[in-house]
Amino acid sequence: MATSRDDFGIAIRSALLQRGARQKFSLFVLILISIFIFALDNTNLKPVKAFRSLINDGIYRISAVSSSPIRFSSATKDFFVRHVFIYKENEKLKDEIRQLKELELNTSYLRTENKQLQEIVQLDKKTSFRTVGAKIMLDKNSPYLNSAIINKGTNSGIKLGMPVLSKGHLVGKIVEVNYISSRILLLNDLNSKIPVVLSPTGDQAILSGIGKLDPSLEYLPKDFKIKENKKTGLPIQNVVYTSGKDGVLLSGISIGEAFAEDGRIKVKLFTDPNQIFLVNVILDQETDLEAM
Repeated sequence: MATSRDDFGIAIRSALLQRGARQKFSLFVLILISIFIFALDNTNLKPVKAFRSLINDGIYRISAVSSSPIRFSSATKDFFVRHVFIYKENEKLKDEIRQLKELELNTSYLRTENKQLQEIVQLDKKTSFRTVGAKIMLDKNSPYLNSAIINKGTNSGIKLGMPVLSKGHLVGKIVEVNYISSRILLLNDLNSKIPVVLSPTGDQAILSGIGKLDPSLEYLPKDFKIKENKKTGLPIQNVVYTSGKDGVLLSGISIGEAFAEDGRIKVKLFTDPNQIFLVNVILDQETDLEAM
């Protein structure tokens, strides 16, 4: 048994010694090849240069191919980053354009409203009545009933029966008053009855709403006719004013122009009730005019 173990150990040492010799020989051969290649590299022989160029080209190509995925991933990343940035910037610009459009529309609306408010202020200065400006909040229109809600009430001194003007012409009267709101009965409402006088004839009549845009004149003289200019054949202007005979509405407020249609005398209102937005409610006449 001892002899067998000694033979096995000798065999292992022999194999290791042989392996070490082969490694040393391989290292020596590699050193010689390196020296040979180094010597060739320092020579100016054309075959060596061509071979070196071929090797360098191969190495460069392999390096380029191996680094392509890295460059591609970097370029792809940059592309997506720029794309996302451009998309966000585009969305931001769209939002800014939308805000500018809204601002422009709001400015246009405020400019229009300001113009109408200036007209109301000018009316307060020019008219012989003391008025308060109000804004239409809600229209209650139907084929026969026509009224509007304004944003002023008893808090502004408004009372029942007060006349309402638009652009200086009568459009209706107050029929309901709350603290901060009131309702206007428009002239073309079926329930509207206004005593009026025609100029220049001085004929008296009642302006009655018929549910349409143009109210009609009732209780006119039997022989009343729209007079025409004999030279031109055109109707003479028959302006309709409030007469004040009801004791509620003030007299002398312009309403519209009378004309004949379908066997009836109607009035073309100076102000379209469907187009009113800002109005003036007449509180009373100026004190100096009352004194006169």
